[in-house]
Amino acid sequence: MTKKNPVAKALSQYSFILVFIAIFAVYALTSSGLTWNGVMNIFRHSAVIGIIGVGMGMVCLTGEIDLSVGSMLALISGFAVVIYNITGSIIVTLLFCLVFGAVLGLLNGVLVGYIRMPAFIVTLATMLIFRSFAQYFCQKIPKDLCGGGSSVYRMINSKASYQSFYGFGNGKLATVPIVGIVLIVVVIVFTYVTTSTKFGKKVYAIGSNEKGASMNGINVNLMKMVVFIITGCLVGVSAFLWIAMNASSDPATTGKSNEMYAIASVVLGGISMSGGKGKVLGILFGAMSYTVIDKIIVALKMDSLINDAIKGIILLLVILIQLAGPKLREKFSH
Repeated sequence: MTKKNPVAKALSQYSFILVFIAIFAVYALTSSGLTWNGVMNIFRHSAVIGIIGVGMGMVCLTGEIDLSVGSMLALISGFAVVIYNITGSIIVTLLFCLVFGAVLGLLNGVLVGYIRMPAFIVTLATMLIFRSFAQYFCQKIPKDLCGGGSSVYRMINSKASYQSFYGFGNGKLATVPIVGIVLIVVVIVFTYVTTSTKFGKKVYAIGSNEKGASMNGINVNLMKMVVFIITGCLVGVSAFLWIAMNASSDPATTGKSNEMYAIASVVLGGISMSGGKGKVLGILFGAMSYTVIDKIIVALKMDSLINDAIKGIILLLVILIQLAGPKLREKFSH
């Protein structure tokens, strides 16, 4: 048995960093004058998708998927604006986002974990339900609670805490966007959870071999439900950041395609869609890679309508590399 080269091993385990460096190098070459603020804005624009991506990554590690996260973001952020307009409290709004996110995640988790319905079908259905509710209630809730908007939830800017809330969403700490710091903290916490706790080991065990995990005494149903609840809470955090950054939520467009971008961040980050393989740290680089791709398209003055096509092509290429990599390593090791 040949011993694996430590450099080759490191490259295979952290290939998501190389992917990000390659994409960032293209951005540096195409942008007219790369600035520190420009680099830091990558963190800002990656925060919402990155945090949703961490939740998606946890779900994918168990071998499941959650297509409802984009619509969930729209529903939570819309209702969070209403809660803020009623209370004027940043803390109450944050708690609402976390609890409501947990409840929506619990709905997915019970249907997938305990009733054993396919996650793809369940979350496809809740994706439609959550978006529909976000749009319906925006029309039915009294206009003064929606900030006066007819089709958009708007935060009332006369509230005493408005400037603090908006300042949090758009402020910086030592030149680093605060929302970017939140993203890094979330990634650090869940990197620790997945690598250094029994819970994390159970998540990987379920994704690697669900039947084997069950035979070893792991409550697979409960674990899957908890993972969906965690994802709901993380979407709640993203919803809180969204309204802090934008002071509004459009139920028709907020979170649109975010489930696809989150899945793409997970895949670019090296997490296997079949479960049991990959690192949460990779999701941070996957989310930032997608943000940089957006910036490259803007820098090259390409038609914005081609944006998603380019992202889709890159996603397919990354998956091809992931599939071909092990086969090539096996071929050259003999």
